[in-house]
Amino acid sequence: MMPLTMAQAGDKNFIRKITGSDEVRQHLASMGFVVGGSVTVISKIAGGNMILNIKDSRVALDKTLANRILV
Repeated sequence: MMPLTMAQAGDKNFIRKITGSDEVRQHLASMGFVVGGSVTVISKIAGGNMILNIKDSRVALDKTLANRILV
């Protein structure tokens, strides 16, 4: 397992674990980030922030939250 921030652009990954407080995990789940779900890195932008494709939607995620998602 590795944090989502280490994934390469264009790679399809499957979420294996989400770390953090209940509040953080609930917030990510509300955006579609659930264990077993697939996520594709569209691009990485300045400061480690990421544009992701999840459940046919594009989502921007900051580095702190992306580090909590293990693929």
